[in-house]
Amino acid sequence: MAGAVIIGVGPGIGTSVARRFAAAGMPLGLIARTAATLDAAHAAVAAAGVTVAGATADAGRDDQLTAALDVLTGQLGVPGALIYNAGLIQRDRPGELSRERQVAAYAVNVLGAMAAAVHLAPAMAEAGGGTIVITGGMPEPDPAFTSLSLGKAGVRALTTLLASEYGPAGVHVATVTVGGAVTPGGPYDPDLIAEHYWRLHTQPPQAWEHEVMVGGAK
Repeated sequence: MAGAVIIGVGPGIGTSVARRFAAAGMPLGLIARTAATLDAAHAAVAAAGVTVAGATADAGRDDQLTAALDVLTGQLGVPGALIYNAGLIQRDRPGELSRERQVAAYAVNVLGAMAAAVHLAPAMAEAGGGTIVITGGMPEPDPAFTSLSLGKAGVRALTTLLASEYGPAGVHVATVTVGGAVTPGGPYDPDLIAEHYWRLHTQPPQAWEHEVMVGGAK
């Protein structure tokens, strides 16, 4: 069974998505910035009894990210699902961050997703298709979260571009736009959000959605 690769498997959505895909029996390739985060995610899915492989990488560094993806595909094969959940969430108003820090945030929030998608989508298409889901957010831009607002706007545009590029070859590209802070037990419970990722992965081509809104306005 083709597995799922999850980039940004920290506590919250990443771990919940890992548990959901593991519950369906899918092998998992997990990527996080630190070994401690990987260990915690591995422990969270251990009960499912699926094969789990992990690699560390900074999602804002293409060289690290693609190397980690190569390690995981070498162990697990071409994934059936690629989830990009990495993000840099910080408070910053217009003009507060230097250009370098804005670029660093955009590298994690958008460019890492593009690097991962273009690295794996051709092989996914050749293997018969698959799903790429990118975690979105900020349905309404907020000047208190300027870099994140810019990044999530970029995610929506990137999803459209990748869907046009790889959809005809059988790769379903979508974003789950989360409209608020993720908190267990609340309206943005990560386990409930994870169900949207699974639903997108299992949609037949004639029913493909490219954006799912979880709260917030479109």
